This record gives sequence, C-alpha cells and structure tokens, in this order.
Amino acid sequence: MGTLFIVATPIGNLEDITIRAIQTLFSVPVIACEDTRRTGMLLKLLEEKFSSMFPSDFYKREKPRLLSYYDDIEEMRIPEILNLLINDTNVALVSDAGTPAVSDPGFKLIRACREQAVRVESIPGSSSVISALVSSGLPTDKFFFFGYPPKKPGNRERFLQNAKESLEISKATAIFFESPHRLTKTLEAMLAEFGDIDVVIAKELTKVHEGVRKEKISVFLEHYKKHEPKGEFVVLLNLN
Repeated sequence: MGTLFIVATPIGNLEDITIRAIQTLFSVPVIACEDTRRTGMLLKLLEEKFSSMFPSDFYKREKPRLLSYYDDIEEMRIPEILNLLINDTNVALVSDAGTPAVSDPGFKLIRACREQAVRVESIPGSSSVISALVSSGLPTDKFFFFGYPPKKPGNRERFLQNAKESLEISKATAIFFESPHRLTKTLEAMLAEFGDIDVVIAKELTKVHEGVRKEKISVFLEHYKKHEPKGEFVVLLNLN
C-alpha cells in the first residue's frame, strides 16, 4: 500500500518550503496538483535554489509524473489515484500554493483514502490562514475559518448572518478568504451585517508587496475606491 502525502508549498516566498517537502516531492513517482505547469515550475525553482543542500544525485532521479487534480475533475481522478496508492505507488498532493485541502481540492481524496485504509501523511508548511491570524493582532485562542463567502448577494448575506451568530456565541476570531474582484462587495456586505467595525486585511502574505492593516470597514472601502484591489486577500475580524 502506498502513502498519500499532503504537501504544503510556499504561498509566496520560496524559502518557506520545508526540507521534508522537498524530499517528498522529489522522491514520489506521482504528484497530484491543481496546475501541472505551476507545480512543474515550482520543482524547477526548488532544484535551482536548493541543489547544494542535497547529494549530487538527488535531483537526477526520474522526475515525478504530474497528474492534474482540480475542482472540475476531482471526482474523476479519485479512483485513478486510489488505484495507484493501493498498488504501492506513493502520491503527493499539492495545491497551487499553501496547504492542500484548505479551500482547495483535496478533502474528498483524503476521505476516500481513509475509507480504503490508505496511509495519509501530512507534510506541514505554509498556510495563509495561520500566517494572517498570527500577524493580525486579533485573539488567536479561538478562530473560525469561513473560507470564501458565496458569490451571489443573497447567499452572501445569509452566510454572514450565520457567521455573526456563530461568532457572538463563540467569541472567536473570524477568517475569510476573498478574491480582489469581489473584495469590495464582501466588505460592503460585512458593513451592512456587522456595522462599521475594525477589520484586518492581509494581502500578498510572504510576497514582496505583503501588507497587514487594521481599519474600519468604511476606511477600507474608501481606500479601494481609489486603489483597485490586487493580489490575494485574507479578511479577519473579531466582534468582541
């Protein structure tokens, strides 16, 4: 029986890769990845940057086969990957960046592996959820990760209403992901639901233009009227 390795990859800074992650990615015969081109580029950059850290023949082994594994084909790929694992082939699962299965495809495959008694091993590393939380200055003892709010306005409003109820009971810090082209819509919905509270917005974590700011929602909305949002965003808040 093979092992499914859940491998976290850098969310920006290449030096955030772990030694275990490099060893795993260059030792497994198959890597299931969201985007084979991005993962192929990552492997190339890792080989160039960290070649001196490993024996001279480390990168001369047969390169792993990159198997596409993204939302639209996830269900179709699971039997194929399970078959590899059951027949003693180790497989690594990676997302485009960060820890797989956190708002990225992966949990269905992991669940299927558990059901078939296939070994699953996590290779921990970068996570924008945790990086944003510990940088925010908000309470870290309890937190809810809500992922991406729904795209449709009505669903988004109900989603935030439910989130508010949960946060009022739990006293936890809330963490949301949002894309640049929907950020202002989500902030407007938050303003309507939570009032003009302080929120923390973390963007481009570990990258050149990283920023973590705490402001009233109205201040952020005014800012983004003048400056188009760009990059990846994490929005955090605490109602207490």
